[in-house]
Amino acid sequence: MDLRQLEYFLAVAEEQQFTRAAALRRVSQSGLSASIRTLEDELQAPLFIRTTRSVELTDAGRALLPHARSLIAQAAAGRDAVVATRGDVTGELRIGAEQCIGVVDVPELLGRFHARYPKVRVGFQQAGALELMDQLRAGAADVVFVADAASGPRSAASSLVTRRELATEPMIALCSPQSPLAKRSRVTLPELAGEVFVDFEPSWAIRAINDAAFGERGLTREVRFTVNDVHTLLDLVHRRLGVALVPRPIASKPQAEGLVSVPLERAFEGERLPEWTLSVATIAGDRDAGVASRLIELLPESSG
Repeated sequence: MDLRQLEYFLAVAEEQQFTRAAALRRVSQSGLSASIRTLEDELQAPLFIRTTRSVELTDAGRALLPHARSLIAQAAAGRDAVVATRGDVTGELRIGAEQCIGVVDVPELLGRFHARYPKVRVGFQQAGALELMDQLRAGAADVVFVADAASGPRSAASSLVTRRELATEPMIALCSPQSPLAKRSRVTLPELAGEVFVDFEPSWAIRAINDAAFGERGLTREVRFTVNDVHTLLDLVHRRLGVALVPRPIASKPQAEGLVSVPLERAFEGERLPEWTLSVATIAGDRDAGVASRLIELLPESSG
């Protein structure tokens, strides 16, 4: 049993799907499946109940789960401790991200970075992705986690932006159980256009994705509730005040429990449905590019 097997095991346990876990770990599905089978053979116990739609942990898998997390955390802590003894990295690192990006646990990432490089002065702020990209181009931020819709207008400064894709998620319609939409197994964008929406401020990438998706199709929609945080959006949907179109990390939050997720489907053959793609962005040649690269190196393998 090695760390790579445990990392793959955790990815499948968290994603409940081999295809998505393999994509996040940047490995072929056959390679990930073979690694899991080898681990099961070694432990002489099945770890997952496999179905055509998802996978679930067996009793053996649930027993292994906390130990796998602990072993991987201990290995990471060991590497951090060794690096920290060198103490040769200094400087400043200013990081930004939207709320609930899901793919990256930013507080955990910042904690690990500080443990490795305690002499680096770290700053962090949450803001809309468009605002964060403006700060990056202006030199007020060094690393930002943003969706691709937040790239903004191309300029001499933006041409220096380096982006590394971390994950892509589908947009999902989210509604209360009492909504007529909750009875649908899937819904098209034209069918959603008549709904009342809860959405984010225009500086959020999610709002930009939604506006573009409807605008490109010549559709209009009513955004009656505009918010600047995820929990208020979910609360308003819970109270049957509107529906929301959000990426999976938001639809999967504990605060979304009790709401109904309705996948989008194509209104016509070949239609490209809106997606939310998370990237980490930096400025090439930035004065603290070396420090920024050390943060990016700490991203989990599933993130790039």
